[in-house]
Amino acid sequence: MASTSENKISNLTDKCVANFAVKAAAGLGVGVLTSAIIFKRRTWPITLFTGFGAGYAYSDCNRLFNPLAVPGLKIQQPDQADQK
Repeated sequence: MASTSENKISNLTDKCVANFAVKAAAGLGVGVLTSAIIFKRRTWPITLFTGFGAGYAYSDCNRLFNPLAVPGLKIQQPDQADQK
């Protein structure tokens, strides 16, 4: 079975969705524990940590689809003299 570009994109999308679900759920869990233990059952830690997990998953997804999108990395074109 040939590996088509649609299969590759489908696999990357599946990884992104699974990664998002796991990290958002982990953030939700940390938020619930933090809210219950430290902040007297306020709702903002739950929202904050779920957002952290979702943001981290979005960042990982961006790196999966565009591996050259690394912060601080600048790709320079070779000089014209080097190509001759």
